[in-house]
Amino acid sequence: MDLGIVVLVILAALGLFMVAKGLRVVPQQHAFVLERLGRFHGVLGPGLNIIFPLIDRIAYRFDLRETPIDVQKQVCITKDNTQIAIDGVLYLQITDAKAAAYGTTNPTQSMIQLAQTILRADVGKRALDEVLSQRAELNATVVQELDRAAVTWGLKVLRYEIRDITPPADVIRAMEMQITAEREKRATIATSEGAKQQAINISEGERQQAINRADGNQQAQVLRAQGEAQAILLVAKATAESLRIVGDSLKDDNARQAMNMRVAESFIAQWGGIAKASNVMIVPADMGDLAKTVGTAFRIVDNLKPTPSS
Repeated sequence: MDLGIVVLVILAALGLFMVAKGLRVVPQQHAFVLERLGRFHGVLGPGLNIIFPLIDRIAYRFDLRETPIDVQKQVCITKDNTQIAIDGVLYLQITDAKAAAYGTTNPTQSMIQLAQTILRADVGKRALDEVLSQRAELNATVVQELDRAAVTWGLKVLRYEIRDITPPADVIRAMEMQITAEREKRATIATSEGAKQQAINISEGERQQAINRADGNQQAQVLRAQGEAQAILLVAKATAESLRIVGDSLKDDNARQAMNMRVAESFIAQWGGIAKASNVMIVPADMGDLAKTVGTAFRIVDNLKPTPSS
């Protein structure tokens, strides 16, 4: 084979190799840190990039998307000297590939350790009840403190979430007893309030019943009195009417004579009844003179004769 052809083949192969090594395709949401002769040269963005294979190299590859990182469980001591175990999740995003490559040897691990340190310090300022009830405040404090340090490392702390808080077993038992006592207390209060309301309802019902009964009795008495008064009035009117009719009839001489005879018969019958009803009776001194007695009755009737009107 001719030497010239061999050289051409070697040059062609070397050219293909250089082209293959010199072309770099960076995916979307990724960044490659390029070094030339061991020094930082630039950051390759998404798409097709050309480098020099012999003097350039891709030193770091970073994913620019949001990345969740587990923060391992650690023991923290609260303000009231209670040991609790806390773990969480840290959400980071690389915003500066150069700072992330040269700011620290391991940016994610550095953020994890810093997050644990900040969390321990903040938990130490709070009592156990505050730690359990103020997770949002703890999360916000960790994010705020991490974000200050993350700028020099090319990172952005998006959020931090406490995943689990585990108090000691004796503390858990004490909390359960407290919760049970509180529930029993609320149940007792609810029962007493129910009994109180029931007693109030019963007394109100009895009071209303007594009022209704008194009102009913009063109305009955009023109606009864009105009925009796109406009856008396009707009897009086009937009596007056009958007396008026009798008085009118006595204006006639024949009627007056008939009335005299009726009075005499009634008078004799009444004295006869008295004699039959009792063995002892008191009679007037002139009772033996029946004619004189009847005459007295007639005079009484004559005195009832109406006076002629002028």
